[in-house]
Amino acid sequence: MFPKWFSEWNRKNPTDPFQPIFLMGGIGGAVFVAAMLVVWGWPYMTESSQTGPRGTGMSVTKFPVDADPTIALYEEIYSDPPYIPEEGAALAKDIYENVQVLGDLTEDNFNRLMLAMTSWVAPDQGCAYCHGDGGLETYGADDLYTKVVARRMIQMTQTINDDWAGHVAVNGTGVNCYTCHRGENVPSNIWFRVDPTVETMAGWGAVQNRVTTVSGSTSLPSDMLQKLLVEEGNIKVHDLEPRVVNAGTPTWQDTERTYSLMNYFSNSLNVNCNFCHNSRAFYDPAQVTPQWATALMGIDMVRDVNANYLEPLRDTYPANRLGPVHADAPKAACATCHKGYSKPMQGTPMITDWPELAAPGAPVYE
Repeated sequence: MFPKWFSEWNRKNPTDPFQPIFLMGGIGGAVFVAAMLVVWGWPYMTESSQTGPRGTGMSVTKFPVDADPTIALYEEIYSDPPYIPEEGAALAKDIYENVQVLGDLTEDNFNRLMLAMTSWVAPDQGCAYCHGDGGLETYGADDLYTKVVARRMIQMTQTINDDWAGHVAVNGTGVNCYTCHRGENVPSNIWFRVDPTVETMAGWGAVQNRVTTVSGSTSLPSDMLQKLLVEEGNIKVHDLEPRVVNAGTPTWQDTERTYSLMNYFSNSLNVNCNFCHNSRAFYDPAQVTPQWATALMGIDMVRDVNANYLEPLRDTYPANRLGPVHADAPKAACATCHKGYSKPMQGTPMITDWPELAAPGAPVYE
């Protein structure tokens, strides 16, 4: 088919036919990727939010993320404006039996909130999750632990919105049951004590150097939530000067627990250290960001919630709801509400339509 000289030349000058194919394929692939980046955007692009003075490097860098899909769900299902009470309207405590909280609501608003709580906490089980399978005449009984816990959780929510407004009610956000539950009976990111994690050792060595979910999948101390958010331990690092022996000086154990807690904070809110601190002067409280004060109040709030609302329910829960190691009650911390966002539900107002949960006592309708 080909001239003799052409075949002879090819025999003496062999050429890999796949090289140009790979070359053209690589060029074509690069053009395709470039076109997709132009059309769909750069997948590894980051956004930076300045948290401190300019020129200090105090910024939080993160990947852009889509809005939390539960926000759209909240707007569609869980928003229900209250009924403005008419003068002289009958109250829930005068109509129903054993209404120990929310008794100052009118019947319409009481039932409206009960239906909302069902959607927030037990959408599959419905009213029976707290009240059982009996008729309406049995709803006043406290036979199920879920009803007793729910009553206490309502009081806890009111306390959080009222007493800790500086932490949760920034821009009028607040919290309701859905903030933590998201349609689940048991909120995600609750925690139990898991120490000791090393059975062959006692003391300090038994709570570290083994990866746990509580310590953020690190080998840092696994008892930091118990020691710092329940027992109110020392959240500080060791003195900058060596060999300081003054009374009250943080120990290196305090330092490691603090590192473990800070790692937990970062993971819970999906932020880095610069969200609260100036990284060139962690030790200087005069150089922190405004978020530092909000976080500090959050620490006190979690301690209050765990000590006064969650831990006292230990004897109310059945055995299967208690911790696997110490049979302790489920407790809360930052991730329970935040779930990877610097603001829970990305700042969606949670008590605008639910003034009944904004504070104890009779609600204020506007």
